[in-house]
Amino acid sequence: MKFGERLKAALDLTPPHAGILRALASSAGVSQQALAERLGVLPSRLVALVDELESRGLLERRDNLDDRRTHALHLTDAGRGTLDSIGQVAREHQHALCEALSAQEQELLAGMLLRIVKQQGLEPGVHPGFKTLGRGARRRGG
Repeated sequence: MKFGERLKAALDLTPPHAGILRALASSAGVSQQALAERLGVLPSRLVALVDELESRGLLERRDNLDDRRTHALHLTDAGRGTLDSIGQVAREHQHALCEALSAQEQELLAGMLLRIVKQQGLEPGVHPGFKTLGRGARRRGG
């Protein structure tokens, strides 16, 4: 079973939802614009995802004290609890995916993957799939 399928079945969330919650856990109070830039996602697509998470009570928009034109995004208590649940789903997925490897082999694999992330210039903790979110429809349309 793929991670996205596990996430949907357990929490009725998508990987982009999980990525946004994870990003907010380390960047509380970030603006939607800054979050879109960090994740490499179209701001218009991010707004829809943030709306979905806000409607579920997992995050909230607050007035940005530094810039009245923007909102600061914050996890709610429910959002932090959901983030813990996402972590559990991720651990279960990783265990199922890597159960053929010893603990030492898993550490070695993780180290090699981090080297690839750095060599490719990827943002640690940000799935590269965010960069294509919402772009397919725009490309086809014009």
